[in-house]
Amino acid sequence: MKKITFLIITVFLLSFQHSCKKEEKINKSEEQTKTQTNDTIKNDSAVENEITNKPEDFIPKGFILFEKTEGDLNNDGVADCVLMIKGTDKSKFVNHEFRGELDRNRRGLIILFKKGNQYHQVLKNETCFSSENEDGGVYYAPELDVSVEKGKLFVHYAHGRYGYWTYTFQYRNSDFYLIGYDSSDNQGPMVQTITSINYLTGKQQVKDNINKDNPDADEVFEESWTNLESKKLTKLSEIKDFDDLL
Repeated sequence: MKKITFLIITVFLLSFQHSCKKEEKINKSEEQTKTQTNDTIKNDSAVENEITNKPEDFIPKGFILFEKTEGDLNNDGVADCVLMIKGTDKSKFVNHEFRGELDRNRRGLIILFKKGNQYHQVLKNETCFSSENEDGGVYYAPELDVSVEKGKLFVHYAHGRYGYWTYTFQYRNSDFYLIGYDSSDNQGPMVQTITSINYLTGKQQVKDNINKDNPDADEVFEESWTNLESKKLTKLSEIKDFDDLL
């Protein structure tokens, strides 16, 4: 009788142990499947968010990237891309008497909007800027900088002690339009004249320093306003040379 009872208990324990191992294998398999599924979801999500093209893909043959900047230009909350490109034509290289070989290839702009996981070209003007190696006469040539702020594109020229000037563009009707111009005409540390133009309103403001001929006097500005003759806005895509704008 004792032997029969012992056998029954042994069989029960072995059966229970086998059942536990089987359940453990099932749980591990389910956990592994769950982990693989989560990884697949993460990978799919990464693919969906991955940019399928690069800004540099839009640079045409015969040009190189000179400068790149980013910022939201169409107020959709997504950073767009502005490429300043430069030609590579060997015939545009010149030998300067004092500065040696200079690359006089012109520069231009390509503007890309980012939509979803792709960039789309909205504007291209390949040669609207002179080279960075132009002759500045008794001073160095103006330094060009392009930036994006509050949905606007700024083309800024800094000319050291002689001041600066800035063109402001805004996207509308499938192009970028010149809506503003600001400049400061300086003589060393003293500001001579400040000019501000709003092309949307057609008004120009000029602040003239009445003490500009007296370097020891404080700057005192006299303000005047004029109306522009034409309110037609200039398109960035149609500008052949920024040096001829103003």
